[in-house]
Amino acid sequence: MPVTIKDVARAAGVSASTVSRALASPDLVHVDTRERVRQAVAELGYHPNRAARGLITGRTGNLGLLVPDLANPFFPGVVKGVQARAREFDYAVFLADTDEDPAAEAGLVRNLSKQVDGLILCSPRMSEGEVRALTGDTPIVLLNRRVGRVPSVTVNSVDGLRHAVGHLTALGHRRVAYVPGPKASWSNRERLRGLRQVTAEAGVELVETGNVVPRFSGGVAAADQVLATGVSAVIGYNDLVAIGMLSRFAARGVAVPGRISVLGFDDIVLSEMVSPALTTLAQPKESTGRAGVDLLLQLLDDPGHPIQRRELDSHLMVRDSTGPASHP
Repeated sequence: MPVTIKDVARAAGVSASTVSRALASPDLVHVDTRERVRQAVAELGYHPNRAARGLITGRTGNLGLLVPDLANPFFPGVVKGVQARAREFDYAVFLADTDEDPAAEAGLVRNLSKQVDGLILCSPRMSEGEVRALTGDTPIVLLNRRVGRVPSVTVNSVDGLRHAVGHLTALGHRRVAYVPGPKASWSNRERLRGLRQVTAEAGVELVETGNVVPRFSGGVAAADQVLATGVSAVIGYNDLVAIGMLSRFAARGVAVPGRISVLGFDDIVLSEMVSPALTTLAQPKESTGRAGVDLLLQLLDDPGHPIQRRELDSHLMVRDSTGPASHP
């Protein structure tokens, strides 16, 4: 027979309601009582019924996670971090793909908010006003985005880009192109802001091309324009864009890094598999997901806690797609 809450209560010498309170709101129970309940739970192997616990705590035991595009190999790493951390606290995760559509994103937030205790929005494409409006409906944490006083986890792009540009200048590059991603992407704006800052500091000319979709096809489409600028190096919005450029350069017989050096962002698994292997700014994907869950659970447990922002570091992974500058 499965162990019940009454079994735990008898073993701990307390009432069933005290066991429920010790599990749902441990801070409300005396430390000695809480420890007796914890030991009884461990010894008996008791697992609280999620539905019953929900009646006591008013929580569902579910968290929601929205990502823009699961086909992008960057986001599964974030998902793994979210799921692993949520599992440690006995939470289930509902996952939704918004397909880079801000309208679909807002609709999914409204629908999921009825089924979860809180939401993690990864790289949301909605406007700041839309994000703020939604925070009144359910607790929300943002990943790779900052909006007002909404809790967030971001990556320090400026320091990472300073290393990337320093790497290129050490190789003799003085004109560098950037292929930007979606205009609605906060990460894209931050990367562009960081690049403008660090290239100005280094005396490097930055050439900005048109915005592209953050996919392989976006890089293929941008490659000819990049070559037409005459730059000796190019940084893609993400690794998929950079890999798309590598493909187009190869089709045109353009040597990488002999004629042009290529860098990406994210350090997805494919970046090591292509030829030449891609130099990239690695983003802490799983750590970002874990930190997002920590902030959301903190928000659920203490809504009055000061708004938290966490900033993680990126680091440069030097591979074969960058080399000494040459002139066309």
